[in-house]
Amino acid sequence: MSPDPASVTEHARSAGLKPETVRVAVTLPTFRRPDHLVMTLDSLQAQGLGADTAIIVMDNDAEGLAGARAAAEWFQTSYVKGIVIVAHQRGNCHAYNAGWETALAEFPRLTHIAVIDDDEIAGPGWLTGLMRTAQKTGADLVGGPQVPVFADKALDGWRRHPVFTPHYAETGLVPILYSSGNVLISRPVLDMMPRPFLDPAFNFIGGGDSDFYRRAKASGFNFAWSAEAAVMETLMSRRAEFSWLNARSLRNGAISSILEKRQWPGLQGRVRTFAKSLALLAAAPWRGLRLGLKTGSAVIGLYHLQVALGRLMEEFGLVNEQYRNPESN
Repeated sequence: MSPDPASVTEHARSAGLKPETVRVAVTLPTFRRPDHLVMTLDSLQAQGLGADTAIIVMDNDAEGLAGARAAAEWFQTSYVKGIVIVAHQRGNCHAYNAGWETALAEFPRLTHIAVIDDDEIAGPGWLTGLMRTAQKTGADLVGGPQVPVFADKALDGWRRHPVFTPHYAETGLVPILYSSGNVLISRPVLDMMPRPFLDPAFNFIGGGDSDFYRRAKASGFNFAWSAEAAVMETLMSRRAEFSWLNARSLRNGAISSILEKRQWPGLQGRVRTFAKSLALLAAAPWRGLRLGLKTGSAVIGLYHLQVALGRLMEEFGLVNEQYRNPESN
């Protein structure tokens, strides 16, 4: 089911955009980060994009429109072409879905969609790296590292926390991906997967991307990792605070429980998920001790315990909607 057309409106469009020439659309969701959004757009322009690549900016703040206005102004002076849309329904899944649907509707010769977030900076050769890995491996979906960069350099030690570390280290085929903040998706995936692509049930807790990847894998699509296609994710100081790290770790546990229940529906699946949660809780102290010794941080060592507790809390409907108040995220 496609989104209601009235929930997505066009805010601006580059003069001279030729939709029939576009093969790759870079989709860029934004919410109340106009200054960093411009930095992200500048990093995309530095890729040396050709006429076969366009950018779609999806502003999810229909009331403020700061991102939409900033992007529209940026396109007026950039050689890179693109479209700025407004996703009126709040939630990151709605924003992603609006951008992907727009790309499919606007560009008849589209072969791939790439995704970067508005708190990220594309590294040199980012898009080339993703495309090269897709061609080399034949993968339908290719992910890359989101390298954490704290605004306060004194906090760089927190980059060792599992919530910030990339899932893979080497380029090549991988079992599955987990994040949509740096990914390339081929047209056949989008053509086959049911709409909406990302389930709005995950709008404010996150995990819509992981759910999408699980369903894509079940449909027979394969995945790869491109170690050279890095983006730098700008992290505010609050993400090094215990309250944020605890909330994110608990949320990760809840999401893993939700996804497993979807994969194993019914009473038997629920029992299986609960048993796994108990097993993880039992193993958490020992796993946490190893992690704490490895990183030299007792706070980081709590991660496995927090994930296990998050899974158990989800059994009772206690799931932290960390994206409900984005200003505190």
